[in-house]
Amino acid sequence: MEGEVGTCSSMAALADSLKCETQGEGRSGVIVNESKSAKFPLSFWEIGVAVSVVLGYALGLGCVYLTMPASDYSFLKLPRNLEDLQILRDHLESYTSDYTVQVLVGYCVVYIFMQTFMIPGTVFMSLLAGSLFGVFRGVALVVFTATAGASSCYFLSKLIGRPLVFSLWPDKLTFFRDQVAKRRKGLLNYMLFLRVTPTLPNTFINVASPIVDVPYHTFFFATVIGIIPAAYVTVRAGITLGELQSVGDLYDMHSIGTLFLIGLVSITPTLIGNKN
Repeated sequence: MEGEVGTCSSMAALADSLKCETQGEGRSGVIVNESKSAKFPLSFWEIGVAVSVVLGYALGLGCVYLTMPASDYSFLKLPRNLEDLQILRDHLESYTSDYTVQVLVGYCVVYIFMQTFMIPGTVFMSLLAGSLFGVFRGVALVVFTATAGASSCYFLSKLIGRPLVFSLWPDKLTFFRDQVAKRRKGLLNYMLFLRVTPTLPNTFINVASPIVDVPYHTFFFATVIGIIPAAYVTVRAGITLGELQSVGDLYDMHSIGTLFLIGLVSITPTLIGNKN
């Protein structure tokens, strides 16, 4: 009897010991996970790649600056409101006719840079395109620069963006990944829908698409076609920049109707292809 009691006591002690060890391992695992989550999401090499891209854009702007005539360029800054934009437009109008190439290159570099690094304010750049170049050339310019910037963001995110996206938008990324997986056969149609409608922000689509395995050709065509409606509305508003009181004035009933009409036209070919 005493032997049985001793055996039971030993087994109980062993169980308690194992339980303590398991709890200790669990706590240490939590600590490790917390330390990993607290770690900066980009490595030194990834930061170096991003810095190299920034320096490349800065070099392009520097070349444009060196080919411009000597003058006071203190007005050159990213517009943050309509007042800043009007000041920038008034100054650039005098240069656009004589230094068209430099203005175009500078505009493209700035717009693509903003798109690549998700810097807000591209709506003001689209308004500026309409004000300086008119509707048709302005829309073509905005579509080109927006697509180039989105593509640059896509490839940069594919290279170094995964830890950053998981850190900033974990829930939204999970939703996007699930939707892409469900609509893999009609992915172009879904991506067009996202570009035309405000279901997900364009900046998030740019940076998250390579993470959820959206093929680049699908991303590219959806971007080129899908941003045309919004580009048209914004560029057209830029022609009458002086009449705008706020950015909200861009989307009156007429503009919204035009946006949906052009969006429907852009999606129709894909819908017809799916039916066939």
